[in-house]
Amino acid sequence: MADPVARNPLPWEQPNPDLPATTRPPSQRNGGPAEPLAADGSLTGDQQHERALLRGRIHRKLLERLNLANLEKMEREAVHEAIRRVTHELLTQEKAPLNFEEREDVVAQVLDEIFGLGPLEPLMKDPQVSDILVNTWKNVFIERHGKLEHTDIRFQDDRHLLQVIDRIVSGVGRRIDDSSPMVDARLADGSRVNAIIKPLSLDGPHLSIRKFRRDALRGEDLLRTESLNEPMLEILKGVVRARLNVLISGGINVSVDRVEQ
Repeated sequence: MADPVARNPLPWEQPNPDLPATTRPPSQRNGGPAEPLAADGSLTGDQQHERALLRGRIHRKLLERLNLANLEKMEREAVHEAIRRVTHELLTQEKAPLNFEEREDVVAQVLDEIFGLGPLEPLMKDPQVSDILVNTWKNVFIERHGKLEHTDIRFQDDRHLLQVIDRIVSGVGRRIDDSSPMVDARLADGSRVNAIIKPLSLDGPHLSIRKFRRDALRGEDLLRTESLNEPMLEILKGVVRARLNVLISGGINVSVDRVEQ
């Protein structure tokens, strides 16, 4: 069998003539059999750990091949497609026993690690999630429809969580370290962020993100959810039209500040 022919690096890659050529596009490659899942269809704990280790290896290898200078000059769509293609190549080299859909999941997670908030990115995109609470790297809770839920999302370790926290706070011109171990900030979409690390946090980094609805509730929405009735709504409308002062109070989960806006 002839040796694979080395291909020229893509514009955003570091030159590496030792890498083999890709003979087929990802959609035509055999990904192998899918991993057996747990009874409820989710990955088992060991599988999640192995998948996280695989994602970390792919991420590191990908960063070794990135030419950051050229990457910044490319359109985001082109960058995503190029990273997707090379990630499939790296998964093939790893001989990972994943089918195509599972490989695409890994690709999406790698993209989230590079451009987003890592494991938290799907939660940030979920409009039903109002709060994200990270109590150390292995415990992630969310609030959905007013109820707190424990998720199966985990970071790789404290260092991984710290990287995500640092990405958040540095993006808003703040820093977090031993001399400044607690940060309050806002994301570009208005979400509130609080992060705390050692020495103030004894068991590792903690992070909370409070998201806000992108679409404001209307009177019809409040009636439908039975938050108020017709007479109450009419009173509120009159108060607003008369521009009266209003004292608004409530618990921490009722978005009082959002109502005030």
